[in-house]
Amino acid sequence: MSDIIRIETGPRMSQAVVHGNTIYLAGQVANPGASVTEQTQGIVDQIDRLLAECGSDKTRILSAQVWLKSMDDFAEMNAVWDAWVPQGHTPARAAGESALATPDYKVEIIVVAAKA
Repeated sequence: MSDIIRIETGPRMSQAVVHGNTIYLAGQVANPGASVTEQTQGIVDQIDRLLAECGSDKTRILSAQVWLKSMDDFAEMNAVWDAWVPQGHTPARAAGESALATPDYKVEIIVVAAKA
């Protein structure tokens, strides 16, 4: 039986959970009230940090879910995403519009990755 490792565990959730060779990140948000570009950059920086802590990196992302407060911001979010995600290592991805935890959040990204 594989151990379950929890990273940055709080009373409600962990920021990352590792089971076997799979890493599950909680929905990442950043810089409330900032632009979509700034929030997206903050999120991918957090994803990089958490994956490194779990023994992986962005080339090992299996899937991503991107939630936007408004699909009008899709191109702005994608500009940051496209500059960040390594070509040849793009994950399966979905994007949609949703009400997020607070009105100040414009982007939330959830990823599942493999350990390196």
